[in-house]
Amino acid sequence: MTEPDAARDRPAEGSGHPAEGSGHIVADQSEVAAWLGDPQTFGPDVEAVERIDTHGAMVFLAGARAYKIKRAVRYPYMDFSTLALRRAACEREVALNRRTAPELYLGTEAIVRSTDGALAFGGAGETLEWAVVMRRFDQAGLCDRLAEAGQLTAEIMVDLADEIAALHDVAEAVFGADAAGGAAAGARAVIAENACEMAERPDLFPEAAALESESYRKLDQVARLLDARLDAGLVRRCHGDLHLRNICVIDGRPRLFDCIDFNDAISCIDTIYDLAFLLMDLERRGLRGFANLVLNRYQQRRDDLEGLAALPLFLSMRAAVRAKVSVSMTLSQSDTKAKNVLLEDARAYEAAARAYLHPAPPRLIAIGGLSGTGKTQLARALAPELGAAPGALHLRSDVLRKKLAGVDDLTRLPSDAYTARASDKVYAELLVHARTALAAGRAVVADAVYAKAGERTAIEALATDLGVPFMGLWLEASENVLLQRVTQRTGDASDATASVVRAQHDYDLGGITWARLDASADLEQVAAAARRLLESGQTMLG
Repeated sequence: MTEPDAARDRPAEGSGHPAEGSGHIVADQSEVAAWLGDPQTFGPDVEAVERIDTHGAMVFLAGARAYKIKRAVRYPYMDFSTLALRRAACEREVALNRRTAPELYLGTEAIVRSTDGALAFGGAGETLEWAVVMRRFDQAGLCDRLAEAGQLTAEIMVDLADEIAALHDVAEAVFGADAAGGAAAGARAVIAENACEMAERPDLFPEAAALESESYRKLDQVARLLDARLDAGLVRRCHGDLHLRNICVIDGRPRLFDCIDFNDAISCIDTIYDLAFLLMDLERRGLRGFANLVLNRYQQRRDDLEGLAALPLFLSMRAAVRAKVSVSMTLSQSDTKAKNVLLEDARAYEAAARAYLHPAPPRLIAIGGLSGTGKTQLARALAPELGAAPGALHLRSDVLRKKLAGVDDLTRLPSDAYTARASDKVYAELLVHARTALAAGRAVVADAVYAKAGERTAIEALATDLGVPFMGLWLEASENVLLQRVTQRTGDASDATASVVRAQHDYDLGGITWARLDASADLEQVAAAARRLLESGQTMLG
């Protein structure tokens, strides 16, 4: 397998041995497993031990701790066949995961046979095994469970995007042989392996050959970009398994855990490919709005717009991997209903993999209006619905102004940040970002006041230059409505105040040629009106 889920998602049978491929087991760990499964091992405060088995590990949940030992197995993608390899893997797991969840990964511990023959943690004696020791957390905080319960929030998604961006900022860049999972060669290897495994099940994947050829076609279009990204240091030691089951909310903050530590070809990948797993997972769960929010927040933090050209391919590759893994998971399922669910999942993932390779074309939407008209809310409502999955890039002048000033979104700027010269720089930067994203095939929603005719003309001219459809939306409402909204606004990048609103009403806006929308209505009504305009004007070119 090229991806980690083959090693993680397939549950093992009661013995703890893998349900298939038992020839890969190279040592008997039953004594250590029985000792870790005994509550008496952990003292009087632990009444029961819960055990979780996967192809690559056995995990024992005991009281406030979790103890994870590597299976003594050898696979093409994962070798834990010797005690030395298992110790190194445990130490590596702790070191890599401490980048994102230091509070969870407490360290490693030797399991030894003491002089009296009993097993113990540490101390004198023969070392039988090594364990990763983790802080146990409430499984209800896993993000896949939060998604199923409808408890994921926009705030969690924003924080999650920040966590991913922070990881990618500090992750080690890899080159040469260490970057086997990156660049065009790495993508080609994943496509080839997906195709090979899907070809074994023509009953499930009758379009596998078409998916393969379409994937290679898309790869040819972005191969030079992927190789350039390797040279630029954007192939890094990433998480590698970035889906909702490997993200938990602890103390109100999302934490990435259980990254790939056993195979560099899976973890040393393009940063956008790492992100694509989460975006695909959110989409598959019907949460495109959250996927779009994560993408936009990540881009605010990383400014990796050129890499978006590879996102359709990366989403397809992730979906194809999930398709074949869903099939492999049926091999350890005895329940017919559960097996059928997995097979339906496999078909759905394969269909999604093909669909991602035919993205909607880019288009440019500009939303203007005075402060308080609701431009940002409308942009956020429309963005997930526009262009290639998971929706449009939302460019906001307020956020760009803060970035240019070198401060976070919520830091209030002084008045000299709002001079005509400073604003010209912001609008110029917005045009640069929009051009890059559109050239990468991404739809763009540009959100700014656009009080000057020249600013409106410039954004229209960009669409004309690139030959993409354009529509300008102009929001307007009474001064009283705008004053009420601005004075009640908190926790937002905008620095607009009541005095700003009053001053703006004296602006000479010039001729407004964009479609006008009454912004005094609630967001749902305004968004519905905007959608009607976009549908009716979708063939218009800038």
